[in-house]
Amino acid sequence: MTRKVDLVAHNPEWETHFATEAERLTAVFQPHLRAIHHIGSTAVPGIKAKPIIDILIEVDDIERVDEFNAAMSELGYIAKGENGIDGRRYFRRGSDVHHTHHIHVFQTGHPEIERHLSFRDYLIAHPPVAQAYSRLKETLARQYQMDVGRYTASKSDFIQKVDEQAAVWRSAAKFEG
Repeated sequence: MTRKVDLVAHNPEWETHFATEAERLTAVFQPHLRAIHHIGSTAVPGIKAKPIIDILIEVDDIERVDEFNAAMSELGYIAKGENGIDGRRYFRRGSDVHHTHHIHVFQTGHPEIERHLSFRDYLIAHPPVAQAYSRLKETLARQYQMDVGRYTASKSDFIQKVDEQAAVWRSAAKFEG
């Protein structure tokens, strides 16, 4: 069976799903856990998303994360190693066709942490941009419903532009603060 791109309207319960899962993950990573964040489209109110909760975990030592693979497996996660991003450990809950959670683990200070958080926060602070992203995702989901790879790749230009805007916005906020 092939994975399909299925977007749904924002579900306010996603925040509760995140909080519940964050508690379970905290128990696993606790000795090395520094922070846990809800990221991705399910963390942005008002936009459509695949109903998959993306969680970013910050740890003090990325090399220790592989020690938790068995505990993550007990929670229903599949360890995928770096899965294409240097310095990350990635876990997916669910099968190859149906996922419910994606866990991205980085060592505190990794640039992907700020990028993900800035993207999320920028979309929340700029609803018209968030809505443009949602509309783009809807268009691409119709176009590439049976091709998740092309759907994801086709969002990259928009995401890169928002990443650039978010970095400037985040810098300005730090300067003003």
